[in-house]
Amino acid sequence: MILEFLISAVGLGALYALLTIGVALLFGVLGLMNFAYGEIILAGAFAMYLFRDQPWLVALLMAIVFAVVVALLSERLAFHPLRNADPVTLMIASFAVSLAIQSLARMTVLPRTRGVAPEDFLAHRVDLLGADVSVLDLLTLALCGTMLVAVAWMMGRTSLGIQLRAAAEDFQMASSLGVRANLVIPSAFVTVGVLAAVGSAVLVARQGAVSADMGLQPMLIGVVGAVLGGMSSLKGAALGGFLLGAATALLESLLPTDLIAFRDAFLFSALIAVLVVRPQGLLSGAKVRVS
Repeated sequence: MILEFLISAVGLGALYALLTIGVALLFGVLGLMNFAYGEIILAGAFAMYLFRDQPWLVALLMAIVFAVVVALLSERLAFHPLRNADPVTLMIASFAVSLAIQSLARMTVLPRTRGVAPEDFLAHRVDLLGADVSVLDLLTLALCGTMLVAVAWMMGRTSLGIQLRAAAEDFQMASSLGVRANLVIPSAFVTVGVLAAVGSAVLVARQGAVSADMGLQPMLIGVVGAVLGGMSSLKGAALGGFLLGAATALLESLLPTDLIAFRDAFLFSALIAVLVVRPQGLLSGAKVRVS
């Protein structure tokens, strides 16, 4: 029972951390609170629905393609012309992109919620050290954990990752030292697209449905996790997302049935208490670019 809970809690924490890094990365590089992040997740989720009759790995690959394309198109059409704008202008632009994609989805491919039947292998349960563990929980842990390790490796061991970290710490200083904005910013959007696609695949497997507004809750999770951990620190954002997911799983296990509906109230009350004590987040980083 304890092992089953730990796998579920760590898996959900890894999923939330994945969603949170997608928010924090663009905020660090561009000073952009990207409220269209949920629609990048929606693009990946729609690919999972569109290719639901194909092997799951094929659907996942197409989800990555869809999400990266939407992320790059939003950068080129909406955010590239506003690259030197102030954060408020960028935030309003992200709202516009979010609403435009949602409206387009509702008018065309997702006028109503679409069900996605779970893959047969995800419905199974396996015996692991005496615990009855869901394959879906194992997949969530393995897939999201692998992506977090891959992002950590990219950020720490590759030239692109070093440039992304430098830009996230101080974009203007990084630019003056030779970091090219036309390389770093699209690369950040590609990275966000891949993270959003993997997150969307796990969300579709867990929820079994796709809708035009399904990206709203993951986007809010990403924002809240990033604020909790420290918006200007990628490590802090990952920590905040992980703690948020683990706390969610803990409350779902401990709360009585009649109080489960108030889970988020307990969760965000605790979040407010943490931010009162440490308003900059658990791990604060350097000040991000603001103009």
